[in-house]
Amino acid sequence: MSLDVELQRAYYARTAPDYDSSHVFSDVEHDIAFHILAGWLPRIGVNSILDVGAGTGRAQRLAKSLGIAATITGIEPVSALRRIGHENGLGEDELTDGDATELSFAEDSFDLAMEFAVLHHIRDNAKAVQEMCRVARKGVFISDTNNFGHGSLPARLVKNSLRVLGLWRAFDLIRTRGRGFHQSDGDGIFYSYSVLDSVPLLRAKFPHIYLFSTEPVGSSMLRLSAPHIAVLALKERAGSLS
Repeated sequence: MSLDVELQRAYYARTAPDYDSSHVFSDVEHDIAFHILAGWLPRIGVNSILDVGAGTGRAQRLAKSLGIAATITGIEPVSALRRIGHENGLGEDELTDGDATELSFAEDSFDLAMEFAVLHHIRDNAKAVQEMCRVARKGVFISDTNNFGHGSLPARLVKNSLRVLGLWRAFDLIRTRGRGFHQSDGDGIFYSYSVLDSVPLLRAKFPHIYLFSTEPVGSSMLRLSAPHIAVLALKERAGSLS
């Protein structure tokens, strides 16, 4: 296990007792994203969902409160978080151990795979997205950060310019002193990541892409102005409910 993964899992193990109050109930953008997804589920015809990086089972609790009938299986590598989920009533088969980059499920095992605020904690987030696509039949839903939409307007313009010039990764390595990851008291270990960078990977299997900003934006250019974005990628165009 690499140092960054060890540090991240240690962070969540240490902060597990406060996880729900510091992440689940304060991250409004992901609550909004889940409600967006809930509105789409009847159109897609979803009966089974894989929740990658389920934490203490936030999505499962939300689904029950909204009356969503689909079966949700959560995977979470941190045992301290799974323990809280089990204490809150989730069964061992509802919230289980798992690695987002090596999912232990066969191809097309679930109608939908989803994640909330997990990919920016995974160094090889592209591999995680590919795994989500592999195990999903109908689509993938991602709610995560857009690093190019964070900060002041000048900072965002500089970051997007570096991205266009192909210099962003080199710049990020310099500012992290070669580590390639960042660390904070509020979020543990995290990497420079944009949901929009995952869209080409999603499109390879799920060509119908729907994008949503889950926070207010200052312009229609999501990459420049939206700090958090949700994307729904579907194999088939969503049908009418009428």
